[in-house]
Amino acid sequence: MLGAADAQRLEDCLAAGGVALFPADTVYGLACDPEQPAAVARLYELKRRPATQPAAVLFATLAVALAAVPELEPAELAALRALLPGPVTLLLANRARRFPLACGPDPDTLGLRVPDLAGPLAALRAVRRPVMQSSANHSGEPEARRLADVAPQLRAGVDLVLDGGERPGTASTIIDLRAYASDQRWEIVRDGALGRAAVEQLLRGGGSA
Repeated sequence: MLGAADAQRLEDCLAAGGVALFPADTVYGLACDPEQPAAVARLYELKRRPATQPAAVLFATLAVALAAVPELEPAELAALRALLPGPVTLLLANRARRFPLACGPDPDTLGLRVPDLAGPLAALRAVRRPVMQSSANHSGEPEARRLADVAPQLRAGVDLVLDGGERPGTASTIIDLRAYASDQRWEIVRDGALGRAAVEQLLRGGGSA
């Protein structure tokens, strides 16, 4: 189980421009500060992923996420409160063009993630920094459910490794909410840990799926 010291180590690693290997509610991920170009470049290099492919910006709690993106419209706020925290990545209209290093060639779209940091991961809720994150695998290879599943070159290349035990193993569902503010239209662009029926139920206000 992770503790307060682990959350502080993650904060310190990100602040120093490092890259961390950490457990999320779905799979293991790589993390860096989304506003430090050298750290972002290093994360992409470790992952063997072109920088033209965007990455999500992760927040440890919904409150921290909402404070970082204050320009959200009321319908978007309602959607975020319904879906988060949870195993989803939300594509939002990036009106203020925040976190451009994570957005790749489309600065008008922000991928936002608030994982459900429960049980052994609960201590990570104390992290207040935004985290650019991507799954801890080389591009095109399977996601890592356990630390042992992470390629040795990746583990050797990061500055910090946090062990959160075995994770569920299915990556987050990616939901496009860019048109949600205008007409509450949404689309699943990658199937993942949260199924379509559950997404529909949550967005209708049906409570926990």
